[in-house]
Amino acid sequence: MTVSAGDPNGRPAAGPGRPAPVELGAAVLAANRGRHAFEDCVERLASAIRLGAFPDGSVLPPERELAVTMGVSRATLREAIAGLRSAGMVKTTRGRGGGTVVVHAPLLPGAGDASRLAERRGELMDALVFRRVVEPGACYVAAGRSLRPEQRSVLTDALAAIESAADAAAHRQADSRLHLAIASVTESPAIINAVTSVQADLHDMLIAIPVLPVNIEHSSAQHRAIVAAILGGDARRARRTMESHCDDTAALLRGLLT
Repeated sequence: MTVSAGDPNGRPAAGPGRPAPVELGAAVLAANRGRHAFEDCVERLASAIRLGAFPDGSVLPPERELAVTMGVSRATLREAIAGLRSAGMVKTTRGRGGGTVVVHAPLLPGAGDASRLAERRGELMDALVFRRVVEPGACYVAAGRSLRPEQRSVLTDALAAIESAADAAAHRQADSRLHLAIASVTESPAIINAVTSVQADLHDMLIAIPVLPVNIEHSSAQHRAIVAAILGGDARRARRTMESHCDDTAALLRGLLT
């Protein structure tokens, strides 16, 4: 169920130009990476924020709800949120009407430091190979499911947010959100975990290269075709189109990241 804009926890409603429903954030946070609880909690929260599952200005769910979703104690969650506050990603107010608000504005593409990625080049190039397997598979699974109305809305709203993004930074984050939305409707924790992982690596690479309008136009056309295929139940077309999308993005990144 989509939460309305008037929700007392400040959760954003779905719709053009706005993030997908809060269930997307919950899906990303529930994907446990299997490391030490504190570090894992910090990574999952930070990834959800950087990739736009919880965009700038949104309010995180209450601590009790977050702790249950993430499978950690409230003490561990508080420590993780304190770490995010120290990093300047969130701020917390106490008392009635308080909560933890995301204060992380998305980075403009080209603002990242490509030189800092050099030592991770092998890992990142492998992530592109892994993505070529994982994301087309996620599309195939999503298209083969009988999607509920709210799941269909997650996809259409995420697509609309890409097409109505106000600037390149908002577009980059909305792009990540669509890929996470596709993973979320599979309802497979393993798929959601894998897609979140490759999207985090992809995000690091894409913000290190300049915006190329021709690529954005081509990518948007592919996004529309992917969502149409999933909503139409055409699993093979959804997988093929995502394969092409992954191949094109990988070629761009291999060419521009030296």
